[in-house]
Amino acid sequence: MEKLSFKLEVFEGPLDALLFLISKNKLNIYDIPISELLSQYMGYLNAMQEMDLEITSDFLEMASRLVQIKTAMLLPRHDESDEPDPRAELMNTLIEYGTCKRMAAALRERAAGFDLFTRAPVKFGRDAVYHLSHDADELRKAIFSTAVKIKRRMPPPASAFTGVVGRQIVSVASRIIHILRCLVSEGVHPMESLFDSSRSRSEAVATFLALLELIKSKRVALEDVESTPYVKIINRNGG
Repeated sequence: MEKLSFKLEVFEGPLDALLFLISKNKLNIYDIPISELLSQYMGYLNAMQEMDLEITSDFLEMASRLVQIKTAMLLPRHDESDEPDPRAELMNTLIEYGTCKRMAAALRERAAGFDLFTRAPVKFGRDAVYHLSHDADELRKAIFSTAVKIKRRMPPPASAFTGVVGRQIVSVASRIIHILRCLVSEGVHPMESLFDSSRSRSEAVATFLALLELIKSKRVALEDVESTPYVKIINRNGG
């Protein structure tokens, strides 16, 4: 069998490649010489690899199938009449594929001579009448769903912002006066009790800032008495 030499074809699949090799080398499809066909097929795969073409899994699967058939034919056969020919399945597949390919080519030739006619687009009038009918319960659910969606789109009530913009504004100056009034009588006061009159977080924060301001200006000082912090007034005249 002559060495495979042809312009590298692009086949639709491994069966297409095998049919080409069988036709190229004039092999008998009913009595396929597997060794020669396998050699030609592997030559085609090597040529694909040298040209950096992607070898898909179906081509590799066919190569392993040919190797398996060749191995089965090399094994000794005791009674050839009882054992099936390892090439039978591949042979039938190739015959069926070749038949389908010839029929497809014939249909393609016949369709090539046909004229194609297309219908021009037809404009239809718009029907604005609603023709469907619905159960009353279904309509009730639709109305309820629409009402919920409308409610979600409405702006939130003012009460929703009371925790953000409705807080009382407490000045630090007012809490400084509060702290000095607590210290003016005794001069010393537990720091924690300065926050007892705070009615909100803002008032407590303002009290804390007022205490820091008084310590910074050296009008009061902190003392630790038995692990309890006390606030002591330094300058009574300043109160």
